[in-house]
Amino acid sequence: MKKLFRSTTDSKLTGLCGGLGQWLGIDPTIIRLLVVITSFFSFGAVLIAYFIATLVVPKAPSQDFRFADHY
Repeated sequence: MKKLFRSTTDSKLTGLCGGLGQWLGIDPTIIRLLVVITSFFSFGAVLIAYFIATLVVPKAPSQDFRFADHY
């Protein structure tokens, strides 16, 4: 089971759309466009949900490649 994380490499604002794109296996740009478009139709409710999700979803753990071969 894949876990949802905020992206540290594909981040425009908080990395949430990048993380959702990686988790769903689709381009994060599509998710970003959906967030912007639906925020107009929801009178900002999507933006509130976006920032709450940013607080709840953790950042992706950083991988230190220097110690990747050691246990």
